[in-house]
Amino acid sequence: MEIKEKIALDMLTTDSVSVLKQQYITVDGTDIRVGENVRNAYMNTQTERNLLKDILPKEFYDAVMTVWGNAPTIAEPSAE
Repeated sequence: MEIKEKIALDMLTTDSVSVLKQQYITVDGTDIRVGENVRNAYMNTQTERNLLKDILPKEFYDAVMTVWGNAPTIAEPSAE
C-alpha cells in the first residue's frame, strides 16, 4: 500500500501563500485520506522563498514564483 501526497496552494497572493498537504492511500480505486491535513502559511520573504524551493515539488514552486515575481515583497523580520 503506497501513501501518496496531494498538495494544494490556497490563498496565493503577491505577499503570501497557504500550502495544504494531505496524504492518501488508494483502496479499490478510491482515494482515502489518512492522517491529518497539514497547512502552513508562507510569506514572500527571501528566507521563505528558499524554504518553499526546498519543500515543494518544482511545479508548485514555479506556480508560486509566477505570482510572487523575481523579488521578495516583504522584509525579513528583525532579530530583536
